[in-house]
Amino acid sequence: MTSILASTVADVAQPDRWHALVQAAYLIAGVLFILSLAGLSKQASARQGNLAGKIGMVIALAATIGLALMEAEANTAVTAALIAGALLIGAVIGTIAARRVEMTQMPEMIAILHSFVGIAAVLVGFNSFVTEPKDDAVHLVEVFLGIFIGAITFTGSVIAYLKLSARMKSKPITLPGRNLLNLGGIVACGVLLAVFLAQPSLWALITMTVVALLIGLHLVAAIGGGDMPVVVSMLNSYSGWAAAAAGFMLSNNLLIITGALVGASGAILSYIMCKAMNRKFISVILGGFGDAPAGASAEVTGEYHETNVEDLAALLRDAKTVVITPGYGMAVAKAQYPVADLAAKLRAAGVDVRFGVHPVAGRLPGHMNVLLAEAKVPYDIVEEMDEINDDLANTDVVLVIGANDTVNPAAMEDPNSPIAGMPVLEVWHAKHVVVFKRSMAVGYAGVQNPLFFKDNTQMLFGDAKTRVEELVHAVDAAKVG
Repeated sequence: MTSILASTVADVAQPDRWHALVQAAYLIAGVLFILSLAGLSKQASARQGNLAGKIGMVIALAATIGLALMEAEANTAVTAALIAGALLIGAVIGTIAARRVEMTQMPEMIAILHSFVGIAAVLVGFNSFVTEPKDDAVHLVEVFLGIFIGAITFTGSVIAYLKLSARMKSKPITLPGRNLLNLGGIVACGVLLAVFLAQPSLWALITMTVVALLIGLHLVAAIGGGDMPVVVSMLNSYSGWAAAAAGFMLSNNLLIITGALVGASGAILSYIMCKAMNRKFISVILGGFGDAPAGASAEVTGEYHETNVEDLAALLRDAKTVVITPGYGMAVAKAQYPVADLAAKLRAAGVDVRFGVHPVAGRLPGHMNVLLAEAKVPYDIVEEMDEINDDLANTDVVLVIGANDTVNPAAMEDPNSPIAGMPVLEVWHAKHVVVFKRSMAVGYAGVQNPLFFKDNTQMLFGDAKTRVEELVHAVDAAKVG
């Protein structure tokens, strides 16, 4: 028995057999990543999808570490120490970030993580060029494109992080002839590729990297805050292609598969977001959107009508149908839990309550759905914009909690508005609209909202969480239903 076990271990330790085991592990991890994406596509299966992704990543890391130790040969101890150190540093940083970062800060967190993928692809590319032979044209193209995509992803993601975290103004920063500048940068990189293939040199790579870094910076800086959800999903796609390019450079099949999955899914999500915001997909890729329309936006005039918690509780008491449309302001105020309590109490009293979620509510695709699921809001009463818009005209009360741009009628009524053409939740068709806001300030896109001045709209000012908690108590006192 002992001899059989020793023979088996020896066989597995053989390089060919170990490589076969690693590739099998990569295949299993790749399948789990696919299952993860499939699970994450639906709220009900998102938790299982997340678990599949975690298991796949553990398998991928274990296989890669084993492969690295096997190939280290005489330097096994040094390689193991370096890997252990890197894992420890990454685990500490990741744990601290996960504990400290609020759910409302997830968009900027994801943006900065994309930048890590980008800079990693750049570093892998330079390392591959320095250490590998220079006579393989295919490999040289892989190196060049990997660094190019990685550099654009890096600076673009950093600018997205700065805008999303309010460390930089959300308004578009444009230069004269910016489309020509972008085109010129891409053409210059194309010329540098030809030079690099003819005579591989470090200076050509460095020059291209500088140009690509500037392209990434310029592309995202020229995009307005209202379009940032699309930018985040597009940068997600870029980071995937950067990872795939790194996979080709390292001859790592799993990295190629994973990068392709992330790149393709990010591109598909970007396309869906573009449709939701009436943007052109090609324009997103080229950074050619976020421009202000040629004419001046219509001036928003009128007087707003203010309400109070007691009057709103009475209004809800008489309502048969209520739709709640949450926005980023609800997330900032951490009001999703009292909002879920309010919905539960109204439903218990016989009121038909549903949630209407805009595809880009918040600053990240799917962000609002996660917040509502976290607060235990039933999946079956959460509906997307296209599902609920036709029913809003037959709704008694719409509660707009922390939303602004996604319920702005200017998108449909003012062709010169910066958000003109963007599909929105048409809440103004309801019998009564009550907007929860801290003040009359404009939203993230910097556009005034005519909804606030309509005759059937009332404003409830104050912190969303505090106001909803007061409303829950008032509804109890009024014995709704």
